[in-house]
Amino acid sequence: MRARRTPLAHYLVALVLGLMGGAGISELGMSTRTDLMGVPWLVSVLLFLLGLAILIMAFQVHRYAKGDRKQMDLRFAVNVLIMSKALGIACAALLGWYGSQALISMGHAGAPYYTRVMQECLVASLVCLLDVMAGAVGEWLCQLPPDDGPENPDRRKKSSRRPMADAADTADRAEIKAASSKKHS
Repeated sequence: MRARRTPLAHYLVALVLGLMGGAGISELGMSTRTDLMGVPWLVSVLLFLLGLAILIMAFQVHRYAKGDRKQMDLRFAVNVLIMSKALGIACAALLGWYGSQALISMGHAGAPYYTRVMQECLVASLVCLLDVMAGAVGEWLCQLPPDDGPENPDRRKKSSRRPMADAADTADRAEIKAASSKKHS
């Protein structure tokens, strides 16, 4: 199995869904006069720290891929790749969520409540944008060089230089298969 980069379309879909969700919550909060908008400052700080931690772990995987680090648990590398992908997609949705709330609050910037919501959401949107970039960069850092598997270009070149050896191997396999079928008959 081969891990693929997250397509840009996935980020855009998450962003649009977040925009729709944030706008819906904003309209619901304004029509019912409930406090549904905004984001606690702690959330922005935690999102920033999460993005930073994932980038640091992705850099460790990158060091292993370059050969600067001798050993690494491959489950750790896969988990960091998964976390990078999840961070990018989740923060794209949150960027839309908080961004739409900030845009809707700008229309009511004269009221202190909406000014506070706008400030909170703009900071959270900036942090989410940074985390989307951190997720994409982390995903890039987690790319491992190909091993000596069948898709390695060096291996293909070597096998194309030895057509006679490949033909001999095929003939040997045919003889073994014929002998095996005679035994079982």
